[in-house]
Amino acid sequence: MSCKRLFKVGALSVLCLGTAISSQAYAAGTQNANIAVTAAVESACTLATTALTFPAYTGAAVVDTTATLTVTCTNAAPYVMALGAGNGAGATTTVRVLTSPSTTSVLNYGLYSDANHTVTWGNTVGTDTVGGTGNGAAQDVTVYGEIAANQLSAQVATDYADTVAVTVTY
Repeated sequence: MSCKRLFKVGALSVLCLGTAISSQAYAAGTQNANIAVTAAVESACTLATTALTFPAYTGAAVVDTTATLTVTCTNAAPYVMALGAGNGAGATTTVRVLTSPSTTSVLNYGLYSDANHTVTWGNTVGTDTVGGTGNGAAQDVTVYGEIAANQLSAQVATDYADTVAVTVTY
């Protein structure tokens, strides 16, 4: 732009003498910020069981068997496993009851957390449950079952069964 005149704007006089107006490039600015990233790993457990199947019972001797509970819990997650009393009429966690579907005959049995059958496995946390800590992998826990000898006085030769609830609290 060139200018040869004197301009008067109010009390201000501007003289333009052919000065070229230059355009200057300005650099774009840069700003930085951070994003907070968080995640919560919640405790979780899965449970699988095998059947607890007693061998043939003649009443002459105690019969024992085992089942396996496989629990998989989040690493470092504490858990407690409880066993219910079962479905047999009058069953408790101390004396569980196998029943015959076709008769009123029963066989009493016990479930234990130790191979010596001295610690009854029940459902009172802190008293007769089994606890552990998850490691992110499957952990096997053995349930020990026992039918005492000399229970044949009122039993009929047939199949006996029960269902016991297994609960994992984490």
